[in-house]
Amino acid sequence: MQPLTGAGEWRIGGFGGVKGLETFLRAEGIDILIDATHPFAETMSLHAAEAASRIAIPLLTLLRPAWERRTDDRWTEVGGLDEAALTVPEGARAFLALGGQHIGAFAERTDVHFIVRMADRPRQAPPLASCELIIGRPGETVADEVDLFRSRSVTCVVSRNSGGGSYEKIQAARELGIPVIMIVRPAPPRGATFATVEALLAAIG
Repeated sequence: MQPLTGAGEWRIGGFGGVKGLETFLRAEGIDILIDATHPFAETMSLHAAEAASRIAIPLLTLLRPAWERRTDDRWTEVGGLDEAALTVPEGARAFLALGGQHIGAFAERTDVHFIVRMADRPRQAPPLASCELIIGRPGETVADEVDLFRSRSVTCVVSRNSGGGSYEKIQAARELGIPVIMIVRPAPPRGATFATVEALLAAIG
């Protein structure tokens, strides 16, 4: 999927670890580092914190709020992908809302049929004994996700608590009474954290 870009200068790709990021920040004369990565991009966030500390510049983090469990949700919260894979019930038809790079942990579950949604068709078949691929973006409405879950007879949803968009699948699971295995976020980064772009920009002045 082609990344979206906007105004300003863009650099796409890794930096080569903490040292590479530090070198880039020094070379570009960066005086404030904003970590706006995915809530589960733990390694990148740790690298950002370390690089900012090494060159003594402020680090501000944009971290969208996590989804909050409601009384009518059927969540089982787990600490990571491996625990999620063990928690999926035997014989389930499990919808994996994780992205293609995170499904390897479920490869040993030969007793489960997986429905996997990906934005782009993978170059290789997923390493799952029994699965169905759905290529495309998440449904735009809760009704779209309800229709999808019903048409595939989904009995379990596996998701990371990313917060923000794509909440419709969680609402659909709630409406249908489908249990959700929810992977909790890693510990939030230290330092100044903001829930919205507006709040972060106001802090910068």
